[in-house]
Amino acid sequence: MHALRLTDAAAGVLAQAAAPPPAWVQFAPLVFILLIFYFIAIRPARKKQLELQKTIEGLQKGDKVITTGGLYAEVVSSDKVSVVVKISDGVKVRVAKSAIAGLQNQESGA
Repeated sequence: MHALRLTDAAAGVLAQAAAPPPAWVQFAPLVFILLIFYFIAIRPARKKQLELQKTIEGLQKGDKVITTGGLYAEVVSSDKVSVVVKISDGVKVRVAKSAIAGLQNQESGA
């Protein structure tokens, strides 16, 4: 009978040791990975998108831009949704503001 009590006591200790960890401990690595992904990928992309949007909204006559099609152009005029750009002498084209990829680098010389 004495040996039976020891076995029951050992079984109780093992049952306590085999208890699953709390739910928050299981989800902590997933939350950590999502936070890392947010700070590495999502946040910088959103910041870059907001900067481009501010740049496009602030376009003025004479600004040199690059379109998403790869055209280097100079802004002639701008309205709420489109921009008229000069791509060559006497060649002006109206493009959507969403087609502006950004400003030209000043050192590119194009």
